[in-house]
Amino acid sequence: MPFDLGTIFSLPGPAGGLLPYWQFLIASVALLNGLQNIRSPDLCQRLYSVKSEAEVTPLQARAFGTWTMTSAVARFYAAYNITDRAVYHMTVWTYIIALLHFTSEIAIFRTAKLEMSSVMPFLVAGTSIIWMIMQYNFYLST
Repeated sequence: MPFDLGTIFSLPGPAGGLLPYWQFLIASVALLNGLQNIRSPDLCQRLYSVKSEAEVTPLQARAFGTWTMTSAVARFYAAYNITDRAVYHMTVWTYIIALLHFTSEIAIFRTAKLEMSSVMPFLVAGTSIIWMIMQYNFYLST
């Protein structure tokens, strides 16, 4: 699967359905969120500020931003290669890992609260996992 930088600047191809466009949208948001976290720890401090804002260091924010941008890459690949079984599976795992991460930060480590900044990742990851499971045979029928 060759990588063409020009492809990223066009919308996903005719694979059918809306899932490729959803992947493109979520990948774009993740890329911007990752860059914002690398630039400043403010977003991470708002999300993980149960104990104290000092708990979120600039290093942790940059690591989170890098992790988020890595997920964005997988999701961009899914937007353009939704019928590739390996890409599809890898992308589902990015959402599962995100869901597990946010669940553990709220329920186990108690570093985040269940509020708007933490609810959105749950909604995006949950919606994406369910949608990708429901559409699995549509995109990977061969």
